[in-house]
Amino acid sequence: MADADTFAEFYRDTYRGLVAQLVAYTGDLGEAQDVAQEVYVRAWARWRRIGTYDDPRAWVSRVGHNLAISRWRKARTAVAGWARHGPPPPVPEPGGDTLDLVAALRRLPEPQRRALVLYHLGGFAVAEIARMEGAPENTVKARLARGRQALAPMLTTEVTT
Repeated sequence: MADADTFAEFYRDTYRGLVAQLVAYTGDLGEAQDVAQEVYVRAWARWRRIGTYDDPRAWVSRVGHNLAISRWRKARTAVAGWARHGPPPPVPEPGGDTLDLVAALRRLPEPQRRALVLYHLGGFAVAEIARMEGAPENTVKARLARGRQALAPMLTTEVTT
């Protein structure tokens, strides 16, 4: 518990200064807060070691600077790619059938919904789904059958001629 207490005190004492430093680097408060959050997550994961440093604030400051630069480089690369290749093609809006399917799937129990989505939309085999779900293959087959049976009346549409 002492580690949690010392880290909490360290966080309270250094957060504002780190965010101010990161705002100066990034020019954006939201970005600075995101980077600071990542820095403190990393610091907490290593706190037993970092807490023994003469100046843990220097570690946090350095990691914050490195993360800000890394994000800037990624953004610069993305912009260069955008300029080189143009924007991605527009994604079509989901059609009425897709919205009906999603609404019907939401009404199914979660295990049946996962099995149906993984099998029919994800392209996974029954054996793969069984491994992913930690369930026997026959259970996955039953979920698929029950899910299809439950979906059928929800998705039936009348055809008028």
